[in-house]
Amino acid sequence: MIRPSSLSPAASILRRVRADLGIVADVGDHGDFPAVAVPLPSRLAVGDLAWASVRACSLIAGLDGLPDPDRVAVAYRSDRVLTVDGTPPDVWSVYSGFWRTADGWVRTHGNYPHHARRLRDGLGLGADADARGVRTALLALTSREAVDRITAARGLAVPVRQEDPRDDERRRTTPLLAVDRAPSPAPRSRPDSRRHDARGSIPSVPLAGVRVLDLTRVIAGPVCTRTLALLGADVLRIDPPRLAEPEWQHLDTGHGKRSVVLDARSGRFEELLAAADVVVLGYRPAALDRLGLTPSDLAARHPGLVIAQLSAWGDDEPHRAGFDSLVQAESGISMVESADGERPGALPAQALDHSAGYLLAAAVINLLERQRRDGDSWVVRTSLRRIAAELLGMPRNRHPEVEREIDLSAHTATFEVGGHRVSTARPALPGVEFAAPHLWGSDQPVW
Repeated sequence: MIRPSSLSPAASILRRVRADLGIVADVGDHGDFPAVAVPLPSRLAVGDLAWASVRACSLIAGLDGLPDPDRVAVAYRSDRVLTVDGTPPDVWSVYSGFWRTADGWVRTHGNYPHHARRLRDGLGLGADADARGVRTALLALTSREAVDRITAARGLAVPVRQEDPRDDERRRTTPLLAVDRAPSPAPRSRPDSRRHDARGSIPSVPLAGVRVLDLTRVIAGPVCTRTLALLGADVLRIDPPRLAEPEWQHLDTGHGKRSVVLDARSGRFEELLAAADVVVLGYRPAALDRLGLTPSDLAARHPGLVIAQLSAWGDDEPHRAGFDSLVQAESGISMVESADGERPGALPAQALDHSAGYLLAAAVINLLERQRRDGDSWVVRTSLRRIAAELLGMPRNRHPEVEREIDLSAHTATFEVGGHRVSTARPALPGVEFAAPHLWGSDQPVW
């Protein structure tokens, strides 16, 4: 359903994206960016954020047609429609969630085994501790004590806070997509790698031949690189040894990519990096610094790269790890979405993750063209916390629409992957379809 608004909140986001990326074209000001109701009911304007993120990416990629609002909603909730051999995966660990403390609430994240172990260590619990044990331990602590103990053990927990409008307004004075140019000693270090057809023309696939090294995990970064693969890029995801990804998570976001387990300190990794056009970084800035993989490190070693960096909290908190759910809790989103003003709520989707992924992909597409035209290296950064500040500044819905059922048959696709029948959400971008995901870690480290 298209609303009769001349300039929607979604169009305002596109204006900001356009300004951040230096796009002069007047996209979004003359009716070519209509306001569309995406069925993601919430007090905050999640549907507008989702529509803006997907539409911005499709416009910058040069795709025809408008995204289907129902499909955008399904894509943003892709973890809820994923099935493997007809069975939905267990998405959330018993160690992830909201917990009462002696004076409030905390939010924890323990989906990865090492995070679950650290959470138990921080609370002094054994390996067999269940949700009841976590609940009992946290009720005996203040929120500050709970967060301090868990984070001291390198687990993940944040206090559930009320929003801070002044802090969010300050964050919104910074770019949504922060772009920097890193001058290179030569105009360009590698030729245009796009494949040409028999007549010498570049095919309609926007990123055909572009090589993307994917150093991301979980949702936001993988959504970015999945989108680049969808648009024709050769995406090679690299994961470190001894840190496995949950199979369901990779099947949900691994479409069209190849997946390799490889040490980022190896010579082979450096060879892959030397031949890449794009590197997408999804690890904490402090961790990248230890590995010599910060954007400045990469640009110095390999001039001509386009580098996209995503983090949970931004460069001002480089040592903090985080996830969408934790950012929602600490930023105040969870209390805005509270049903009763007491118990924390949540957005209807991991919208910070998905929007960050689409917006970062849009920036990569734009910066590839700028790199081809002007040379040098280009860096774009965003964070889940910065996306949260944008969402908190958008007009709100006092009375969210009632949840309605969507016919999933039109918005899901089924693939055979490693002998399993995998059903996933179809792309939110219009006019394109996913290739099947590969099994995690099943490919060779070659372009």
